Amino acid sequence: MVGAGTDSTKESISGGPAIVLVRPQLAVNIGMCARAMVNFGLSDLRIVAPREGWPPADKYRDIAFAAAAGASHLLEGAKIHENLRDAVADLNLVFATTARERGQGKRIHPPFEAMNEFFERITRGERLGILFGPERTGLDNDEISFADGIITFPVNPAYASLNLAQAVLLVGYEWMRASRGDTPPFQLASYSPPASREMILSFFEFLEGALEENGFFRPEGKAPGMRRNLRNIFHRIELTEQDVRTLRGAMVRLVEGPRNDVQTRKRIRQPRKQTETPPK
Repeated sequence: MVGAGTDSTKESISGGPAIVLVRPQLAVNIGMCARAMVNFGLSDLRIVAPREGWPPADKYRDIAFAAAAGASHLLEGAKIHENLRDAVADLNLVFATTARERGQGKRIHPPFEAMNEFFERITRGERLGILFGPERTGLDNDEISFADGIITFPVNPAYASLNLAQAVLLVGYEWMRASRGDTPPFQLASYSPPASREMILSFFEFLEGALEENGFFRPEGKAPGMRRNLRNIFHRIELTEQDVRTLRGAMVRLVEGPRNDVQTRKRIRQPRKQTETPPK
C-alpha cells in the first residue's frame, strides 16, 4: 500500500543519520518508523534486539510491511544487531532521545538544534546516529551512556510520552529542514497574469454603473465611501486577468439576464400542460 503523495517518477532523497531502534516491541511501530524515515529522506535503519525478531514471522511481518506504506525497501534493508555496541560501532557521534533527565551530564538539545549540528558534521564526512528506546520504557541508563548527547522534545510536561514512530517523524522533519531547508515542495501555480490597472478600472466602471442604475449607492452622500469600499474589496484579492474576465462575465449575465439559448433550453425543459379531456 502506498499513499497519495507517492510519486515514483521523482528522485528519492536518502542519507542522513542512522536511526537506531533499540529493543523495539511492536512490528507495526517498526513499519511506521520506516515510513517516517522515507518521508524525510533518512535511509539507514538499524534495529537492536527486536522483541519479535526480525524479520518477524507470519502476521507480524504483514503488519510491519503494511504500516510501512511503501517503505518496505527500508525494512528489507534494515541492519539487525544483537546489541547496541555493535549497532553504533561505526558511528562518530551518537545522540539518544529521551523525555527524562538522566543525570549523566550530557549536553541536551531540542531536535532542530541537534539536526543543524548533525547536518554540518555529516557534510564533513562523519557518520552519526540517533537512538530510540523501546515503546514501554524508553532507553535505559546504560543505553543512554552510549550517547554523546541528548535529544528531547518540547512537549506537554504532564504527558511527554511519544509513540516511537512519532519521535522518529519529529527528528526526521527537523533533519529535512536542516539539510534541505523548509521551502514548501510546491508553490501556488500562476494560471493567469495579474490584471492591468486599466482592466480593473474598466471592470469597476461597469460594475458601479450597473449598481447605480439599480439604486445601490444610496443615500447619495455615502456613495463615494461605498465606491471606495467596493473597490478595496477587489484590490485585496489581487485580481488576475482571468479573475476580471470571470467576474465581468458573471456581472453581465446578472444585468442582462439569461442568454437566448438559455431561455430556449428552459422552455424545452418545461413540461407541457395537459389539457383536460371533456367527459363523454
